[in-house]
Order: sequence, then structure tokens, then C-alpha cells
Amino acid sequence: MKRGLLLFFSAVFCIPAFTQRKNFTYNFYGFVRADLFYDTRNNETTVSDNFYLFPKNTVYDADGKDLNAKPSGSFYTFCTRLGLDVTGPRIWGAETSAKIETDFGGFSSSTTMLRIRQAYINLAWSHSSLLIGQTWHPLFGEVSPTVLNLSTGAPFQPFNRSPQLRYRYNHTYFTATASAIYQLIYQSTGPKGKNAEYLKNGMIPELFAGIDFHKNKFLAGVGVEMISLKPRTEATVTQIVEGEGVSKTFKVNERITTTSFVAQIKYTESKYRLAAKTVYGKNLCHLSVPGGYGVTSEDPTNGSRKYTPYRTSSTWVNAVYGTKYQVGIYGGYAKNLGTSQSLANVDNGRYGSALDVDQMVCGAAHFAYVLPHWKAGIELNCTTAYYGDINMSTGRVGNTHAVTNLRILGLAIYYF
Repeated sequence: MKRGLLLFFSAVFCIPAFTQRKNFTYNFYGFVRADLFYDTRNNETTVSDNFYLFPKNTVYDADGKDLNAKPSGSFYTFCTRLGLDVTGPRIWGAETSAKIETDFGGFSSSTTMLRIRQAYINLAWSHSSLLIGQTWHPLFGEVSPTVLNLSTGAPFQPFNRSPQLRYRYNHTYFTATASAIYQLIYQSTGPKGKNAEYLKNGMIPELFAGIDFHKNKFLAGVGVEMISLKPRTEATVTQIVEGEGVSKTFKVNERITTTSFVAQIKYTESKYRLAAKTVYGKNLCHLSVPGGYGVTSEDPTNGSRKYTPYRTSSTWVNAVYGTKYQVGIYGGYAKNLGTSQSLANVDNGRYGSALDVDQMVCGAAHFAYVLPHWKAGIELNCTTAYYGDINMSTGRVGNTHAVTNLRILGLAIYYF
């Protein structure tokens, strides 16, 4: 990590020596971010609890006390960010640019490691553009909530940055987008846990097509996403040979392909902003939202399995008022709509996030003091998850009980 930091800062501070290169411009930017937070119970989180999702289920000890019902809090600055924007000479009639953006949020289980947030090149013509590299997933899109928590509305708002090829056509009143997306940090889940190999083995990138209509201060858009995974390429089964159990491994050809849909809307004035998004999703857990898939059947001769996706619906609304003194409210709702086929009762047969949750509800409010290079604020976030028993015939969750967490967040950011 020290070597990576040294190389990065060496490159940044050497930039002035190259600013005289013909037709190139450089813009260095970033911020120092400090998060102080308090939770009333244990939660599903990432990035050392900084990326908050929803409260964990109850787990009782021998005396009937909930082990997860314990408060905690911490203070972090590793979400501090550094970035570089570059513009260069025209090529093939297109304006060229590039972005490199990083923070210290880590990768996988490490939260003290420099990582790539965005890294792409962009070719822009008069009415179209081609982006090559890592940037925001199109389901994160042009509409996201204004909140203080690092999770930016997840698990109700899709959250993901991925390597992709993205083409956009820009018109006076609309923008059409088509993307082929791969996986790096945000990965699908399966028999080996979170892993990018399910998409790799499927040989087909995740695909997205959408259109956003915009006029003056109003934007509305829709989109469709498709992802095709191969959960396994081999399976091991135990067969009886001459009265004894013998383990045999077979090559299998498994695949699960799903489609999801999104609709979004935003209206922006000088002092206020209204926004909302709704997603009907299948197997979108790589976007930090509830969902996944499960096994419907298993061939006893070679262990090959068939799968069905969980269907989920998530919606959020957000309203923010003010410039220097800013107040905002946020509400989110997610519902487990179950599966279209019955789930098989096999070992390691369900993969995803919040599969034992029937629904989730979130309400948040924040106040912030905002200056051109400074932002400080406090946010209260109350999230309730309704855990219960999984019905194997429908994938739905019944006999639920509510689990609630209150997160209090204090935030300070200095931009440069």
C-alpha cells in the first residue's frame, strides 16, 4: 500500500511539470471526509461499518437476550478521495478526456487500501460519446438521493461502480444509453460467495439500455438490465458403487439469466430538489440491494442444478431544500416478491442478500451547513427490516418480526 501511495502522489505532484504539453489540461481535485456515527444495534454493513445497509436479525443467547442488540459507534476518515481529470487533443473528430479517481475505502475485506473508484477514457462527439473504463453502474444512473450517509440510499438505491463500455447518444431533449458491464469490486454471489467468475464463465457481459428525457429542470427516465451467470462449471456427487459411496466430479452447464427494470424522476430548482426512483429487480445483489437466486432442482446423476431468481421491488423518494443551510428528507421501501418457481431443499441452495427479509422501510432526515469548499452536517436514519421464515414454495417470507436500528451520523468534508 505504501508503494501505491508513493506512486500516486508522485504522479500528482509531477503534474505541473507536464502542464505545458500541447493540447492537454489537468485538474486535480478531491476532499477530506470524516464520518462519526453511532448505531443502536449490529447491522449489515461494509467498509468497516461506514457503508450502512440495514439491521441484522435477532440472535438470542442462552438467556434469551439478543446478541445483536448492542450499540456501537466509530470515527473514520478513510473515505477521503483524490481524483484527476485530464482533457487531451481531438482524435477521430472527438474530444478526448480521462478520469482517475481513488479513495482509501479498501477492496474486499481490507479498508485501509488505496482502490480505484473510477478510471476511464471518454471520446465525445457532437451528439454522442463512448466511455471505456470503470465508472458508475447505469442503474445508479443520473438520479441518486442527496443524503449524508456514504451508502447514498442503498439498499433502496442501486450502488455500484464497474468496468464497462458505455455509448451515449445526446439529443436536445433526451439521452439514450447502452452499456456492456463487467465486475471488479461489486460482484455477484453464488456457491463460492461473492465472485466475479460467475459472470466471466457466462461469457456475456451485463447489459443495460435506457433513455432519459430532460427539459429545463426536469428529468425522467427508464431502463432495462440483463445479467447472465454460470454459478458452477463442475459438480461433485456421491454415487453408490458396489455398495460404497464414491465421490465423482462432473462438468456441468448451468446458467441463470434475469432482467430488471428501473424508472426515475428528478426536478431541480435553485433552492430545492425532488427525486425518486423505483426498481423491479431480479438477482441484483451486486448492486447493494436485496435479492439473489436459489436452486429449483438438482440432477442426482451429475449434480447439475437449475435456478430461479428472487424478485424484489425497491423505491425511494428524496426532497432537499436550501443552499447554504440545507435540510433534506429521504424515505425508502423494499419488498421481497418471492420466486416464480419452488425452491429445492438442498445444501447451499440459496445465494444473495436479505433473502429472509420480507420488507424493509427507511426514513432519514439531515441538516447540513454548505460552503463552496466545506460541508458539515448531521443525519438521523431509522431503518426497519422485517425478518421471518422462508416459504420454499414461493420464496416469500412470512411470520415476520421487526428489527430496527437508528443511525446518528456526523459528517465533515473539506473539498479542494
